[in-house]
Amino acid sequence: MLTWGAAAAATPTLAACGESAGATRMTTSAPRKAGQKVRLVLWTWVPLQKAVALWNKKNPDIHVQVQMVPANTSGGYQKMHSSLKAGDPPDLAQIEYYALPEFMLANGLTDLTEYGADKVKDQYVDWQWKQGVFAGRTYAMPQASGPMGFFHRKDLFERWDVEVPRTWDAFRAAAKKIRKRGSYITAFPPVNAQWFASLPWQRGAHWVRAEDDTWVVDLTSPESMEVADFWDGLLRDKLVAAVQDSQSGFFKGLQTGQFAGWLGAQWQDALVRGNAPRTKGKWRVAELPQWEAGAHASSNWGGSATAILQGTRHPVEAIKFAHWLNSAPESIDLLVAAGYGWPAAKLDLDKSALGKPDPFFGGQRYNEVFQVSDENVDTSWRFAPTTIQSYAHIQDNIGRAADGHGSVQEALRDAQGKFVDDLKAKGLKARSAR
Repeated sequence: MLTWGAAAAATPTLAACGESAGATRMTTSAPRKAGQKVRLVLWTWVPLQKAVALWNKKNPDIHVQVQMVPANTSGGYQKMHSSLKAGDPPDLAQIEYYALPEFMLANGLTDLTEYGADKVKDQYVDWQWKQGVFAGRTYAMPQASGPMGFFHRKDLFERWDVEVPRTWDAFRAAAKKIRKRGSYITAFPPVNAQWFASLPWQRGAHWVRAEDDTWVVDLTSPESMEVADFWDGLLRDKLVAAVQDSQSGFFKGLQTGQFAGWLGAQWQDALVRGNAPRTKGKWRVAELPQWEAGAHASSNWGGSATAILQGTRHPVEAIKFAHWLNSAPESIDLLVAAGYGWPAAKLDLDKSALGKPDPFFGGQRYNEVFQVSDENVDTSWRFAPTTIQSYAHIQDNIGRAADGHGSVQEALRDAQGKFVDDLKAKGLKARSAR
């Protein structure tokens, strides 16, 4: 089954396409005696220990143990899939939104609608809740997202008489001025498909969609090609630096002023703060530059759900914990301190730690910008069950373009067919949009 661009794993579908169910043990509710203590295991790579410790203190009858695993594609997802096949999965696991369809295809997630999860959906941001909904059924509790914004050095922009760009045309003009000063307006990470995807996303592109029972791949839409052409020009004219994000060279650039800005997700505030401490007070955040003046179009990079894996014996208790973890104000404040991202739960910014003025950002209540960003994310963007593999093709191609071998436009054209082939290799119907 397919629904709004996500594969819903049902046994007949998997059998028809040659996929075997990834979970050897199905979820059932174990009988619970009065006073019996339940123990749950949570796999994550985010430091959630303080929030979980608070839960355990408040809920002695449902004890949660945090077990740290490698981040996402660095080994975490492989470990999860292996545990499902071995019949010994954790009860809960952190799974990013883009990876949920892959776990669905492997029958690795518990149908939470069956256990009453939908009763709390109105407490969450609608588009984040829908990341875990397949064929009208809920399979994961949303945790956090990554609305995009423009981190920039206010001191450098003022010193060099450069206006913070509100449009992409102004962004290019600002990049020219900043380059003359010996710095760059931002880095261009050569192998980060998720970062790059946020840019066509903002323009209104849709890399994948579903039509009846067929996946339609569209990396070469006019919107995507316009964005690719824009960055081809910046790379060709050496107005941005092809430097990989979240590595030492990137952080050095933030610290020294080599990069006067960064187009990043809300959760990267902690990375900027932690890796450029001597720039305290000099940073500000603005909305993404716009293709149309006066607009507020935005997009998302990152975001995770708390999924209850197939095979748990305590689905009701797992849902209760997952909901508290991702919606209770006291938990959210602890998670914000851990740098987990923009909350999936609806919140009153004025009453949250996120709404406070931040000295590192010169006293700006910078999350007000990200709140506007989150409200203007194009929520029709979808992920395929091959996102991990398919995005690897995209970033390999873009990496070569950033090294001067071809263009970003050519990178997307080449990845188009590979994306379709990935879906077909899973036994799914797929075609190119053009």
